[in-house]
Amino acid sequence: MPADLAPLISATTQWLTRAFPAGGGALTAALAEAQARQAVTVAAWLRYPTDLDAALVALVGPGGSARLDAVTGAHGHEATEPQDLAWRSWVDEVVASWAAHLLTAPDAAREAVKALETGEHTCPGPAEFRRLTEPSAHDLAATALLRHPDLLEPIARLHHAGLLDRLRLGPARAR
Repeated sequence: MPADLAPLISATTQWLTRAFPAGGGALTAALAEAQARQAVTVAAWLRYPTDLDAALVALVGPGGSARLDAVTGAHGHEATEPQDLAWRSWVDEVVASWAAHLLTAPDAAREAVKALETGEHTCPGPAEFRRLTEPSAHDLAATALLRHPDLLEPIARLHHAGLLDRLRLGPARAR
């Protein structure tokens, strides 16, 4: 794919895992990050289903984390550190919102992964997103905050209608 969504996916994943951190050690953090990355990847591929969409967001940028930080109450020290400004500018609010919903709604996550089959992105199949769609007990334990519906609800509801529209239409027909 000529247009790369990797910076957007990486930054949005980092935002989610910092806003809703895993408790425990390195393994727990890695499991939480894997689940967040899968949710963000699915959301990004739904949001930017074509190479043209991905190229445009890479050109103009996704918008940053300012509103998400305000919604979660992170407008203090962490959100304004100079070293954080660069990666935070690559956070995509819509993708974070959609990923938050996918993390808290297993049926929607499975439907979203299925919808990727009609998009232009190379979709390796449902097994690639197993931690998102069929999390194990260890996966769930690692994401007590990241999958908590009450905590993610303010983020998930920001762009919930857009996700429902995309799932209803499918990514290839949404344009």
